[in-house]
Amino acid sequence: MGRALMIQGTGSNVGKSMLVAGLCRAAKRRGLSVAPFKPQNMSNNAAVAQEGHEIGRAQALQARACGLAPHTDMNPVLLKPETDIGAQVVVQGKRLTTVRAREYAKLKPQLMVSVLDSFNRLRSTYDLVIVEGAGSASEINLRKGDIANMGFAEAADVPVVLCADIDRGGVIAQVVGTKVVLPDSDRDLIKGFLINKFRGDPTLFDDGYKMIEEQTGWRGFGVAPWFAESWRLPAEDALDIATPPSRDGLHIVCLRLSRIANFDDLDPLAQEPGVRVTMLSPGDPVPADADVVILPGSKSTRGDLAFMREKGWDIDVIAHHRRGGHVLGICGGYQMLGRAVHDTDGMEGPAGSTPGLGLLDIETRMSGDKSLREVSARHAASNLPFHGYEIHIGQSDGPDRARPFAFVGDTPEGAVSADGRVAGSYLHGMFSDDGFRTEWLSGLGVAPSGNAYEATIEQTLDALADHLETHLDVEGLLELAR
Repeated sequence: MGRALMIQGTGSNVGKSMLVAGLCRAAKRRGLSVAPFKPQNMSNNAAVAQEGHEIGRAQALQARACGLAPHTDMNPVLLKPETDIGAQVVVQGKRLTTVRAREYAKLKPQLMVSVLDSFNRLRSTYDLVIVEGAGSASEINLRKGDIANMGFAEAADVPVVLCADIDRGGVIAQVVGTKVVLPDSDRDLIKGFLINKFRGDPTLFDDGYKMIEEQTGWRGFGVAPWFAESWRLPAEDALDIATPPSRDGLHIVCLRLSRIANFDDLDPLAQEPGVRVTMLSPGDPVPADADVVILPGSKSTRGDLAFMREKGWDIDVIAHHRRGGHVLGICGGYQMLGRAVHDTDGMEGPAGSTPGLGLLDIETRMSGDKSLREVSARHAASNLPFHGYEIHIGQSDGPDRARPFAFVGDTPEGAVSADGRVAGSYLHGMFSDDGFRTEWLSGLGVAPSGNAYEATIEQTLDALADHLETHLDVEGLLELAR
C-alpha cells in the first residue's frame, strides 16, 4: 500500500486545494507516482472524468498536477447545491439522490463505504495519496459520522497537517483554537501546521509562528507567502474567481449567478492580453461598455432565471443586445436565452415552466438523462475544430437551431440568432482550445496573442511547486505521510 497525507484547514477557502495541487506536482517531480483525493467536495464546478462521470474541478486540476487523467476515485462524494437547503449527491461519479441538508447525515455511513473503497484503490495503485479535507477541521458539531475531515482521517489512519490562512486575520486563534475544541483522539491525528497566504515580509510573523508551536506542541512546516500567479489556475468557487491585472481591450462581462456552474470557461479568456473579463456581482448593473455578456452554466436554470430577474439583469442583458452587444450562453446560460424552460418532472427544483429571455427562438425541456461526455466539435461559422465537454440535463429545440453554433460529428449543436449576435451552446471548455479561442476573439476584433492556455497551466503548476519548495518544508511534509 502507498503512503498518504491529509491537508485539513482551519476554515473554508484557506487555500487547501491549491496547496494540494502544488504538493502533488512537487511529489511528481521527485519521481513518485502520486494521486489526489478529496473524500467529499461541495461544488457545482465539475469535470468530466475519464470513465464518463464527474468529479470536482479542483480534483481534476490536482490530477493534472500529478500527470494523471481525472478519475472518480479522486472525489468519491460530490455535492452539487441546487437550492439553499438541498444538493444533488454524486457518488463515484454517478448521481445517487437529491437531499436536504438535514437529511444528508443519514447517508453518511453509506457514503463512508464508497469513500474508503475509492481511497484504498488509489492507495494500492500509487506511491503517495495527498488528501484534501473540506471546510474546517474544527466543526465538532458535524464530527459524528464525518466523512470529510477527522472522521475520514481516523477511519483511514492518515496523518493530518493543518493549513491556516493568515490573510483573513486571527491566524494564531485559528490554529490554537482548533486544538482547543478538538477531542484528544482527533488532536493526536494532527502532526503539524503551516501558514498560508502571507503578504509582505514573512519574518515579521516569526514570533507568532513560535507562539503557535508553543501553544499547540505541533510541528510547523513553514509560512507560504501569497502566490501571485494563483489567478492563472482555475478557481473552485465562484466567489474565488480572481480578477487578473486590469487591462484595456474587449470587455467581456459574466453574470455571477446564484447557482453558477463550470465557470472555468472564463479562465482562458481572462488570460488574453487583449481582453478584459469582469465577473459581475449580484446587484451590479451590466456596464454600458460591455462588448460581450456571457451567461454561464447553472445547476438550476429556472432558479437562476428568477435570480436574474430579481437582480434586474434580464433587462440589462436585453438592453445590451439592443445596443448592438453580443451575448453568449453556455449550457444553462444557453437554456436561459430561449423562450421558455420546462421542467415538468421537477429535475432541478419545483416542477413548472419559466419564461426565458427570448433572445433565442428555442425552448428547453428538462429530462432525466444527463449528458456527460468529452466531445470533438467544429465551429459552424468557421469550420474550425475544437474540443469541449458536455455536462447537462435538458434538450433545446426551435427555429434558431437551424443556425447551429457548432457540429459534433454531423449533429448540429447549439443555436445562433438571425442577427448573429446571440449564440448558445451546451459545450463547456471550448475556449481552452487555443485555435478556437483565437478565431472567436478575432471575430470580435481582438488581435491574435499567441497565448497557449494549456501550456500556461502547466507552467503555473510548476511555479506553484517551486513556490512551496522555497517557503515550506516540503520534504518534511512528504516524509510525514504513512
